[in-house]
Amino acid sequence: MAYKTILTVLSAESQIPQLERAANLARQQDAHLEILCLGIDNSQPAYFFPGGTAYGLQEAIAMAMEDAEHLNARVTEALAGSVGLCWSSEALVAQSGGIAGLVGMKARFADLAVLASPYAEGQPGDAEMICEAALFEGACPVMVLPMNAPAPTLPPNRVLVAWNQSPEALAAIRRALPLLQAARAVEITCIDPQRAGAERSDPGGMLTQMLVRHGVHAEIAVLARTAPRISDEINRRAVEIGADMVVMGAYGHSRLRQAILGGATRNMLEQAELPVLMAR
Repeated sequence: MAYKTILTVLSAESQIPQLERAANLARQQDAHLEILCLGIDNSQPAYFFPGGTAYGLQEAIAMAMEDAEHLNARVTEALAGSVGLCWSSEALVAQSGGIAGLVGMKARFADLAVLASPYAEGQPGDAEMICEAALFEGACPVMVLPMNAPAPTLPPNRVLVAWNQSPEALAAIRRALPLLQAARAVEITCIDPQRAGAERSDPGGMLTQMLVRHGVHAEIAVLARTAPRISDEINRRAVEIGADMVVMGAYGHSRLRQAILGGATRNMLEQAELPVLMAR
């Protein structure tokens, strides 16, 4: 299996570097790149004066459509003359409350979504919603690219798999299997595994066995937690082993809880210096 449909979603011109990276990944995978140029209608009909709702909505939608078409033109300009790339672009408008449904529908039929880190400097306010829509409504694995990191290459040379025995982590590993099979080395990193967990004294053992049967060059590293946050341990270990990519599950807790209290997913999206492939 390989990634044959790669999706990227743009809602601001500042995301053009994301487009270029997604295009490079699509070339490397011989995949079709689908680009969604999204115009966001942030109007609030309840706040218009009586009788002005229809006029206000019409103007807001027209402005959002203009933004989407401008992005679409920038995409065409950026990819004009691209060699070895099959791509298509579509300009659509969504109200802020309808972003999840629209992005989710597009992501549902993609093998991989490629997005810039939603918390990076200069990202539009809807970037987080788009990322979560691909993960939840689209049930699509998402490769999150740090803005200042080197452009990723597929397949990666060395991959760190963050394993905590959760269904989300296993889902991410299954979706990342084409990359894991092609990588030269894969480390199953277990940080402070639970002694009472299903794997007991052999954390990562059954997972490694499963991956080896698929031809993955996998090994296990069991680490004690010494940093305040799990995401700090993952980032530090990735640097130590020279990883090109991190694979991990997304949002083991609710998104609301992570937004208020923080969590490994949110912290990784904020701090990661390497591409992170997430799924749930």
